[in-house]
Amino acid sequence: MEQRKKQFTVAGTDIEEVKRKNAQSGMSYKEVFEMLAKRGGQHTAQFSDTNSDEVKRKIQPPLN
Repeated sequence: MEQRKKQFTVAGTDIEEVKRKNAQSGMSYKEVFEMLAKRGGQHTAQFSDTNSDEVKRKIQPPLN
């Protein structure tokens, strides 16, 4: 098994250890907003995958 030389930040933080802990920590800030957007959270439109034009067409069909 190849051993890698540990990489540290200027402050002395072990970079690989931080990456490992982040991977185990749960949802990221962005993932939380995406989840809220899908459940109808307020001010989360930028994270929503809803097509607003399609919804508007269904609510208010064009007048002929």
